[in-house]
Amino acid sequence: MSRPLEHLWGQRRFAALATGMAATLAALLPAAPAAAETQQPEWTGTWGTAQHASYDPGTSEVTVRIPVRVSAGGSSVRIRLTNDFTTEPVTIGHATVGRGDGRSAVATPHELRFGGKAEVTIAAGEQAVSDAVRVPVPARSDLVVSLYFPGRLTHISQHWMGLQTVYWTPDGGGDHASDADGDAFAKTDSTFPFLTGVDVRGGDTAGTVVALGDSITDGASSTANANRRWPDYLAGRLSACSSTAGVLNEGISGNRITAGTDGNPSALDRLERDVLSQPNARTVILFEGVNDLSWGGATGDQVIDGMKEIARRAHARGLRVIGATVVPYRGWGDYWTEAKEADRQRVNAFIRDSGGVFDGYADFDKAVRDPADPTRYAAAFDSGDHLHPNDTGMKAFADAVDLTTLGAARDCPSARVRLTPYRPTLQADGDGTKITSTVTNTGPTAVTRVSTRLDLPDGWSAEPAGSARIRSLAPGDSATATWTVTPAADAAWGTHQIGVRTSFRQDGRTRHDSDSVDGTVTPVPSEVRPPYLTTATTTEEAQYAQNGGQFAIWAGGQDLSGWKDEKAAVYLADAAPPSGTVTARVAGQSGSGPSAKAGIAVANDLTAPEKGGYAVLTMSAQFGLEFLTDSDGDGRLDTWAGGGSSYHPAWLKLVRDGTAYTAYASADGTAWQRVGTATVPSASGSGDAGLVASAVNLNYPGQTTTAVFDSFSVTE
Repeated sequence: MSRPLEHLWGQRRFAALATGMAATLAALLPAAPAAAETQQPEWTGTWGTAQHASYDPGTSEVTVRIPVRVSAGGSSVRIRLTNDFTTEPVTIGHATVGRGDGRSAVATPHELRFGGKAEVTIAAGEQAVSDAVRVPVPARSDLVVSLYFPGRLTHISQHWMGLQTVYWTPDGGGDHASDADGDAFAKTDSTFPFLTGVDVRGGDTAGTVVALGDSITDGASSTANANRRWPDYLAGRLSACSSTAGVLNEGISGNRITAGTDGNPSALDRLERDVLSQPNARTVILFEGVNDLSWGGATGDQVIDGMKEIARRAHARGLRVIGATVVPYRGWGDYWTEAKEADRQRVNAFIRDSGGVFDGYADFDKAVRDPADPTRYAAAFDSGDHLHPNDTGMKAFADAVDLTTLGAARDCPSARVRLTPYRPTLQADGDGTKITSTVTNTGPTAVTRVSTRLDLPDGWSAEPAGSARIRSLAPGDSATATWTVTPAADAAWGTHQIGVRTSFRQDGRTRHDSDSVDGTVTPVPSEVRPPYLTTATTTEEAQYAQNGGQFAIWAGGQDLSGWKDEKAAVYLADAAPPSGTVTARVAGQSGSGPSAKAGIAVANDLTAPEKGGYAVLTMSAQFGLEFLTDSDGDGRLDTWAGGGSSYHPAWLKLVRDGTAYTAYASADGTAWQRVGTATVPSASGSGDAGLVASAVNLNYPGQTTTAVFDSFSVTE
């Protein structure tokens, strides 16, 4: 969505895309079927993404493994690959597809063919569609597509905001497309390369719904690797219907209706490629306009004209068109003005009463706006940037879609249940946290025998306030139930899923709906038990906590660096061998400035770094990794490597071989990236190894950081 991202990804003009459109459509549209195949069921799109950029990866002989969450199920599957936005052909030497088995592993990789051949070369600007392979694909299940690239990979056509960990072999890693385990995939990123669609047939689908949008549809600010974009939630709702539908996410960050850029064609320019030519497409949900109005320089009338043109072209191809209202954005940068707000209201008034231009509308604006100030998001739905919703806001969008208007699913449950708050905070030793479920009847008739229950982790308790059962719920009505939830005394710190399930009678049948939120169990200061020790040089009194193999540190301090080495540590004395590895997982940091640090440290004596062997590897709150060492044995950290962006949780690893230290970091504990190597001549014999934290509060006086670690180990 954000404007600065637009210009970074284009490699060639959209004119080149338009030139290759005929080839693209030819690749997408099936050839006239042979007589023996005329009875085959129609293909339905079950996963999709809009390719819109390319880059040179500078690598050779590599395999990529792409996990995707499908929407609709079937008995056969095929994939669609694109080489758009490039100027050179690409060769896929080997491809497989299989059910996901966790991270980069695949339960059973199935060989894919292209016109009966294992290898396919895709010309610049064109697509390739694989042959069908018999793979049972349940709705809302995980598939993994693996692609091997022989020789030099000169470019990658991609969708850059994947919000999904994608796994690569290292340069020269070779063909691992048929591997069941994921051991060979040591590199990661979060963009979707070449893969643009997955289709199924043989299921109970009644067509495909295409979400055409910008970064909100793309999932910006939703939880990565969790499939919490609003089209994902919509697919979940549709999967409960007697006849389901596929849902394709065709969102691109920064996309507009009225204009495009290199690498980001307008919604009008990409309509044919990303919507009209999708397999078994029945309906498009058009959710665009906020970029046009906020920073794009378009008027409300220009946006309305663009929406009319999209609807006209979609209707001409037999698709239904659902308009989604433009969300509020006051507070997002300095883009909002009174005049732009008037344009937004004009566009939304048109969407709500389009005079037949749309076949229905979803009021996304109403779903998330603050009733006290409709120009802004309500706090419960705001990710914090005042434009992109959090996960609860994504749910609210999906809930705002009237499934009966889609024309692609039948007999859907009409009552929905939602939990609040969005991310409850709980303490194992606390008094409990109130959690509320709300059941809403969105159907045209009453539902009866409504009952609601919570699903909690083992050992947790919930005390209800009143009854969780009601006899009848009229159309449009809601009912709430509240519980006081207390975690188990030994509950691990971190995220735990709290679920809710409701059952009700609808048209003589028992139906169900469910929801979940991520509750966070937070630490409170407590004793750190032997053999663990603590030490601190912070300007504020440090505190600590231990919960089995988890540790927390509350620390102040002006920095953890050469000029100010102020930190708090939990450590093991003489535990780091002359050759060995120290590993920890930083689960999270809170309450600190952007430079606050949390990580691991080794030294001959952590209570006296001037005794030598001193090295530190940390993740900062916002500014990425820092690997610091003491090169001359004076107790000051005087070498540095690192940078990049911050992420949590973060796996950190220091490998020592005598006086040589090498630092690594990982987002998942399996694919490690080297941060740097340094020589620490003063390292001798065994040393101390520990967990460290510093608040860097030079510009935040008195502020402390809370760093939580949920793994710490030292091995030879």
